[in-house]
Amino acid sequence: MKANVTYWLDQSAERLPDKIAFADEHKEITFGQLKQQAMALATRMLEKGLFKKPVVIYLEKGVDVLVSFMGAAYSCNFYSPIDIDMPASRVNKILEVLGPALVITTAQLRRTFESYAYEGEYLLFEEAAGTSADEEMIDRARERGIDTDLLYVLFTSGSTGVPKGVTINHRSVIDYIDWVTETFGITEEDSFGNQAPFYFDNSILDIYSTVKSGATTYIIPKNLFAQPVPLLEYLKAKRINTIFWVPSALIVVAKLKAFRNVDLSDTLLRVLFCGEVMPNKQLNIWRKFLPDVLYANLYGPTEITDACTYYIVDREFADEEPLPIGIPMANTDILVLNDKDEPVEGDEIGELCVRGTSLSMGYYNNPGKTREAFVQNPLNPCVPETIYRTGDLVKYNEYGEIVYLSRKDFQIKHMGHRIELGEIETAVSSLEEISLNCCLYDEKRQKIVLFIEEDLEKAYINDKISGLVPEYMLPGKVVSLEKMPINANGKIDRVKLKELL
Repeated sequence: MKANVTYWLDQSAERLPDKIAFADEHKEITFGQLKQQAMALATRMLEKGLFKKPVVIYLEKGVDVLVSFMGAAYSCNFYSPIDIDMPASRVNKILEVLGPALVITTAQLRRTFESYAYEGEYLLFEEAAGTSADEEMIDRARERGIDTDLLYVLFTSGSTGVPKGVTINHRSVIDYIDWVTETFGITEEDSFGNQAPFYFDNSILDIYSTVKSGATTYIIPKNLFAQPVPLLEYLKAKRINTIFWVPSALIVVAKLKAFRNVDLSDTLLRVLFCGEVMPNKQLNIWRKFLPDVLYANLYGPTEITDACTYYIVDREFADEEPLPIGIPMANTDILVLNDKDEPVEGDEIGELCVRGTSLSMGYYNNPGKTREAFVQNPLNPCVPETIYRTGDLVKYNEYGEIVYLSRKDFQIKHMGHRIELGEIETAVSSLEEISLNCCLYDEKRQKIVLFIEEDLEKAYINDKISGLVPEYMLPGKVVSLEKMPINANGKIDRVKLKELL
């Protein structure tokens, strides 16, 4: 087995040198050009003596970011993207944790970056990408690399306010993408429509499935996700047949009935989603208009290389039913453990824990947080064996599929009952009038608070869902918002909603 993801690009560039690999709204790049430019960047990094060091990518979302990712990988360094719209305080915290050896940016963006707490070296993309590459130097570096070397560090939010850098190695991505391309039959004939930001782990599927298979990825302009009809017209015009989006993006399309205006039945083959709960009410709208599409619910946190379980939708669901997160991916072991660290029985609720190649190496430069989440497998005391505790509460249904209930920290104690807020959200999602909703618990006032975008009375909502959840789970307060706050990853921003309690 080749130990570095760049060997995929070697093969695709040799096989399909003139085929478009990636395209954004301003430029496109072929596999041959991608390899050439990435190796040029890699050569400049190796000339600076960088090997297995953290490299920050500070560029606008587009083709150049992906060239930089592959450049870091060819040089056997590891990359960490920083969004150009990220608040300065967060950028500085990331730089403090990561201690990058180099920043890849442009002359224009460098002026912004120089205001941050960084005094190291820069590599200007526009100067380096067109220079010559030293393939022998790169091959010597790759020969010294192994598959457990880091490929990237993605930063997620930390409970203490300090971002956590999730470290993922080459072997984990190779294992994951081998599974993706085999399970969904991805080939050079396919084209992806990318929604996920490149600092969000969902983008890994688009990027590396493309590099491995010789497919094409179109980076969809961000503004289109607020315009469902132009968004679907874009998919049709580019002949995009595979999308992997967060449910919020799919919900917007279903909510505004865009399907009545654009027919994708001869275009779209696969709709994959991950990152938050997908309500069946909106999924059923997609399935009604596009019944022949393959729909798959992928589940997993950043710490396990994007996803660890999946469910290919194979039966009908009522609007109020939860969609399963399914079964473990190949070469992945899922443990559902109760409070006593024992495997659950029947429909007992437990915490989903993961074992296998997909696991992160831990949090960069943060051994304390790493020890909290990455622990010894309690079911195997005989040899060192790490599991990742996701903090997600799940149970098995009658089909032996895993069903997500809520976060451990979304589990509340109310009126003497243990309640999963996610169960209330699923019930509310089934109402015809509701698009996005979110439940929080107001500890001070001992109230379940439901946030919605619609102007509906609490009594009306509680009457509608009273047949779906017990009385003690009915919201005590309903807050109508003009627009649900969405974070940079496209998920509902619970931190902002907590400020409204």
